[in-house]
Amino acid sequence: MAAHQEISAPGGTGRLGDVRVARIGYGAMQLADHHGRTYDKQAATAVLRRAVERGVNHIDTAQFYGAGVVNDLIRGALAPYPEDLVLATKVGAVYDEAARLLAAQRPRELREQVEANLKALGVHTLGVVNLRRTDMPPGIIAEGDQIVDLDDQLAELIALRDEGKIAGIGLSHVDTDQLRRALPAGVVCVQNMYNMLARSAEPVLDLCRAHSIAWVPYFPLGSAFEGLAKVTDHPAVREAAAALDATPAQIGLAWQLAHYTNTLLIPGTSNIAHLDENLAAGDVVLPPDLIATLDSIA
Repeated sequence: MAAHQEISAPGGTGRLGDVRVARIGYGAMQLADHHGRTYDKQAATAVLRRAVERGVNHIDTAQFYGAGVVNDLIRGALAPYPEDLVLATKVGAVYDEAARLLAAQRPRELREQVEANLKALGVHTLGVVNLRRTDMPPGIIAEGDQIVDLDDQLAELIALRDEGKIAGIGLSHVDTDQLRRALPAGVVCVQNMYNMLARSAEPVLDLCRAHSIAWVPYFPLGSAFEGLAKVTDHPAVREAAAALDATPAQIGLAWQLAHYTNTLLIPGTSNIAHLDENLAAGDVVLPPDLIATLDSIA
């Protein structure tokens, strides 16, 4: 596959460490259910290839997505990979034999997960490895010997980077104190939950701005999980979509892009039409007064 021209990058481009990527990438988690038992290989292949054809060169995945199935789908659909494609993976959790997602935070376990991602994706180096901390909800919470000091984890990831197995180190689900502690390690991105209606991570975003670190929000449109509102259901978002001849999802994604020039989105879907809708959000321009209105609804 040929490398993409920068002009075709959905949403323009931003920096992910030393690499320039499209600001709208793709999150692969939805390609299979959590246990890897339900998925459509043909549909997943079509979506992944369509994303790359449309200029996406930043794909977010993890070996624990779909209990390994998602990485297999990515490799089957895209290998040999385009030269400019950044595969960003996540470590910090694993599935056990009973298909339960468990914290796996110890340095040795992080190394094992990196090796598993390398093997499954069929690469020698992972573009980014995001350390998913498990200190606070939502999601799994570390207990017992899984409560691990951040410095010990970073030391292992730095060693893996020195060995050439990781190009960039990212963090996920962290607060400002943890990000400050990690800055000397050379953090290239932060993945925290953040959207128009859930903005508790704003201080972390501000710290990313101050240090020119890529901001990669998860649940950028909210979530179906209990207690997490959907951005696309808010009346103000629907009104904005009607006024701009856009969809509510595009308004929510465009709002994210407008808030920081190095926001990199990774919306996920298993549907090509939905993928195209997400990528087109990069063409939606929100007037300043509308941004102010949307800012105020949090």
